[in-house]
Amino acid sequence: MLEKKDIELESAVLIGVVTREQDETQSKEYLDELEFLTYTAGGEVKKRFTQKMEMPNPKTFIGTGKMEEVKQFIDDNEIGTAIFDDELSAAQERNISKILGVKVLDRTNLILDIFAQRAQTSYARTQVELAQCEYLLPRLKGMWTHLERQKGGIGMRGPGETEIETDRRIVRDKIALLKAKIKTIDKQMAVQRGNRGKMVRVALVGYTNVGKSTLMNTISKSEVFAENKLFATLDTTVRKVVIQNLPFLLTDTVGFIRKLPTQLVESFKSTLDEVREADLLLHVVDISHPNFEEHIASVNKILGEIDSADKPTIMVFNKIDAYKAEPFDETDLTAERTTDHYSLAEWKRTWMNRVGEDNALFISALNKKNLEEFKKRVYNEVREIHVTRFPYNHFLYPDYDYENLGEEE
Repeated sequence: MLEKKDIELESAVLIGVVTREQDETQSKEYLDELEFLTYTAGGEVKKRFTQKMEMPNPKTFIGTGKMEEVKQFIDDNEIGTAIFDDELSAAQERNISKILGVKVLDRTNLILDIFAQRAQTSYARTQVELAQCEYLLPRLKGMWTHLERQKGGIGMRGPGETEIETDRRIVRDKIALLKAKIKTIDKQMAVQRGNRGKMVRVALVGYTNVGKSTLMNTISKSEVFAENKLFATLDTTVRKVVIQNLPFLLTDTVGFIRKLPTQLVESFKSTLDEVREADLLLHVVDISHPNFEEHIASVNKILGEIDSADKPTIMVFNKIDAYKAEPFDETDLTAERTTDHYSLAEWKRTWMNRVGEDNALFISALNKKNLEEFKKRVYNEVREIHVTRFPYNHFLYPDYDYENLGEEE
């Protein structure tokens, strides 16, 4: 029998800034997300540090006084990692490492590390490795200190930065090799997609950790890996689903996140071909998250970047069982009622007005609430696409209401 081992979490501190573009509320939200990212990567946050600034310091990201405060806490509590909420330049990373004397990561580096842990298939590992190499290339300077510059005097006239240049060349060659490998796999995947014929394709898209994989497992009765952590799914999974007698292909895709590293968007664009080629998008949203509307905006932004913003889309608001409105005291005349105090019924009316009554569904994939309504809506939409493609098949798929509604989930 295998002996159980407790995994020791790496202790870390989080550092963020409050600027004109990012107020205190936003900064807190981003640090909450960064803490969840840190936990997903295998770290434990001991303390958060924030500083109000006009703009981040170009040398050390935060001011000298705040840096001393961070260093003091790190020394007193034996912290091993300092994580910054924004992407650091190569110079900032180098300067901060010298001052703090611990491992320094930024948001991009942390997300890349999680992707590296989660990548299971050869394709996902290749994509992550490409993103890591592209992130590493401009940061190679300073990794070699003994040959950083030529020194004067007898016997000290050396080759300068030859070693760094050699490293850069190795990384550039590696990037070229990985891009060629991805291109080859892309061709294979294009053939696979072509072999699926003219079946209607439906893709699940949305922010990370909104329940896409759980919904896929419920609808397709498959065992796709699902976990309450960020980026549980990296590899695109395609399953054949039959609602009543209508077959279609359902795809589970990688989740999106705010401040998603550019390198990852680029290297995972080929994975997102499944989204580009889909006939229908199911945009899954975690309505229990206090900032779900901002999540929707982030997903729409990335969909725009991969030329998929204009596809037919159904908004699927998941986790209605976990939704709780903020209590509002109507007797307090100074209090202002905001969207935080909206009931679920009010959110329904709001979103049904925005995207149309048929295009906003409210479900719980985990507890299977309102799944019949969800299936009916997807059935009708897929049938419409199918009949447009095969006009003589209309009689094969009757209205959903005429079938057995008492069918087991």
